[in-house]
Amino acid sequence: MAGRTTRRVLPGFGLSLGITLFALSAIVLVPLSAVVLKSAGLGWGGFWNAVTGPRALAAFRVSFSTSFWAALFDVFAGLLIAWVLVRYRFPGRRFFDSIVDLPFALPTAVAGISLTAIYAKNGWLGSHLYAWGIQSAFSPLGISIALAFIGLPFVVRSVQPVLADLEPEVEEASASLGAGRWTTFRRIILPDLTPALLTGFTMAFARALGEYGSVVFISGNMPMKTEILPLLIITQLEQFQYAQATALGTAMLALSFVFLFMINQLQRWSLARRGAV
Repeated sequence: MAGRTTRRVLPGFGLSLGITLFALSAIVLVPLSAVVLKSAGLGWGGFWNAVTGPRALAAFRVSFSTSFWAALFDVFAGLLIAWVLVRYRFPGRRFFDSIVDLPFALPTAVAGISLTAIYAKNGWLGSHLYAWGIQSAFSPLGISIALAFIGLPFVVRSVQPVLADLEPEVEEASASLGAGRWTTFRRIILPDLTPALLTGFTMAFARALGEYGSVVFISGNMPMKTEILPLLIITQLEQFQYAQATALGTAMLALSFVFLFMINQLQRWSLARRGAV
């Protein structure tokens, strides 16, 4: 009948959408906009000088490089851990499965102090690494260790459910056709795991970029060498250089968005390519 209103399947859509948009704006968009507007007070020249100074560029390099290598390590370690937890049954498996989430619950400052105590020159592991000429604390390597620690659960929890859903019959069929273990993994298993691995890498990388508490102890905080960008921002805030701090935050936000957008596009391409096969 003309003029009859079509009822929505889910009632209250307009109200729930309005609340969602309001909450998203209040929690995410408004604070980010405030950061951008505060940095705009410097002008383009002042903004450029703030983000391209030698100390700022060194902090950008340390933060992005250590975050990348830590997330890349988490991809391999997380895949191995998820594989063991899903494919094998052994005593204490549930205990080890729960330990994976420990970095989520552990305060970052406690994690930083613990890692520093372990990897320092007189620590349990650090004493052996230093004996081999490897400086595992107060160095970019120490930062990567801390970032890998806090990012590992993201990869494991991203890969684990996908790995559990894979049909063992497909692998058995591949083996019955004469394919070796590596060929089966590379041609059958890895394509299905690639989107989950990219998701885990993205989350671990994003988490590492903004990490502060677990890194500030083990990094040594040496400007131009082991100073991460969040620490430089905190330092400038303590010196009441609010505009410069927000300029660094805006630049970090823009670079992080571009990097994450590229990874998401790669993930979409992987999913589309897998669906077309």
